[in-house]
Amino acid sequence: MSRTDAELAAHLAHVAGQILLEVRASGLVSGKTLGQAGDQTANQFLLHALREQRPDDGVLSEEEKDDFERLAHRRVWIIDPVDGTREYGEERADWAVHIGLAIDGVASVGAVALPALDLVLRSDQPLTLPPGAPIPRMVVSRTRPAKEALGVAEVLGAELLPMGSAGAKAMAIVRGEAEIYLHTGGQFEWDSCAPVAVAAAHGLHVSRVDGSALVYNQSDTYMPDLLICRPEWVERVLLAMRSLT
Repeated sequence: MSRTDAELAAHLAHVAGQILLEVRASGLVSGKTLGQAGDQTANQFLLHALREQRPDDGVLSEEEKDDFERLAHRRVWIIDPVDGTREYGEERADWAVHIGLAIDGVASVGAVALPALDLVLRSDQPLTLPPGAPIPRMVVSRTRPAKEALGVAEVLGAELLPMGSAGAKAMAIVRGEAEIYLHTGGQFEWDSCAPVAVAAAHGLHVSRVDGSALVYNQSDTYMPDLLICRPEWVERVLLAMRSLT
């Protein structure tokens, strides 16, 4: 069966999520070991599937040593088999599977599975955004919220919503559970490629925290910061960020 890129991304995210749920439900491993087992199992499935289905594309995975061969490709799949390994190992719901496709450096296609919630959000099937709250809600790290995010929240009078993985936080904006996701603690390309593709397809603003574009498939995969938010909050968030620097 031939699938479009978006269909493939969604299918892979769903299947990997089901595999991860089965590994967790086995009861044979727990805690940190469970996280490692899930990462490795899902990663192997995804790598084999992508190389079978898209042999001419490059691949970048958090769980695979980067050989930089991907830099020769215009199309690169950027994946995170378990985004939020800690939350997965703790049997929480706020973890995700990221399957993103960057084309010429742009996060163009994506699917983010939230397996514990039996959800896959995808770039080719955008949902209607529900109305936003008059007082903004900001998702932040549940263990180490960035000081800039806390500063912006104070300027805007925002309510803080601590949450686990980057994918779960980004999808909270897509699902209408929050208005702003601002991160300055440093991430990598696999943390945001799929969520950014999905968020952009839903009409949300995606950028660096200074408003500049996010660029993927770079030799250095480190990405210092990220902003995903509803369009009506963009100017106020960027202004608040400038006021803090």
